[in-house]
Amino acid sequence: EALEVSNQALAIYRDKGDRAAEASALQNIGHIYSELGEKQKALEYFNQALPIERAAGDRRTEAMTLQNIGVAYSDLGEKQKALEYDEQALSIARAVNDRATEGRTLQNIGLAYSDLGEKRKALEYFNQALPIERAVGDRKMEAHTLENIGIAYTDLGEQRKALEYLDQALPIEGAVGDRAGEATALHGLGRAYGAIGEAQKALDYYNQALLIERAVGDRGSEARTLVGIGGTLSDLGERNKALEYFNEALPIQRAVGNRSGEAGTLAGIGAVYSAFGEKQKALEYYNQALPIERTVGDHAGEAATLNGIGALYLDLDEMQKALEYYN
Repeated sequence: EALEVSNQALAIYRDKGDRAAEASALQNIGHIYSELGEKQKALEYFNQALPIERAAGDRRTEAMTLQNIGVAYSDLGEKQKALEYDEQALSIARAVNDRATEGRTLQNIGLAYSDLGEKRKALEYFNQALPIERAVGDRKMEAHTLENIGIAYTDLGEQRKALEYLDQALPIEGAVGDRAGEATALHGLGRAYGAIGEAQKALDYYNQALLIERAVGDRGSEARTLVGIGGTLSDLGERNKALEYFNEALPIQRAVGNRSGEAGTLAGIGAVYSAFGEKQKALEYYNQALPIERTVGDHAGEAATLNGIGALYLDLDEMQKALEYYN
């Protein structure tokens, strides 16, 4: 319905030759498509708005549109392209002194670097965003940044530091009513506690996250949390239970098109079968994970899977084959 109304508005503005209102309507339609998960279609509309804003010399809105294009490319997995647009948005936001857009863009750049595996670089940008978000009173974005800093520290293996930031984010998410953000923080806490060996605490946080993700219908995050629970149960030696969670996550990851998540889950299932001594079944899953990891450029995942396959061939006394994978 919102789409229909916006399209009608767009037609009227074009008839009247009201360029500023036309650009605004194009932006709105882009946002709607983005919310519907149709990022490619969102890009079409953002890219139509951009030259109108440039022609009108509306620098502030141009920066916001560049930022929206960056987010869409990031969601499509095109991180380098996202960075190109984010960098343009950042320089304009600074030129026109638009602090809110500057803060949001710094956060987006940090996320892109984080996804590219450059965690320290990501932290630099998150730490620039944080004081700006506090200065403009954007509590929701402040909580997201605290969360992202926490997650980056988890990825770097600095769990105590991660917990410090995630514990700051959680009450803010609750206060501003950001349920999805709250679930992300809870998931982050689950990961951090799992990494320091506090499995029961990790499961508590994961299960709280899962309830929210299901309530808000965030399928992608639900799958990620199911995998977290599966991994924690596997570490506790509850492998049959772990398999249940992995197998629940897998079809969701396929449905939402999360290829790297799918590969991680397949490798996780492979590891469980390997621990059970079911070597052939383990190989089956590892061999499904490997080409996906190569396609998405997940080098760490690929290395771990190759290691897993090598170890299996070693156990099967196929030394030549083991060497191939270890090399």
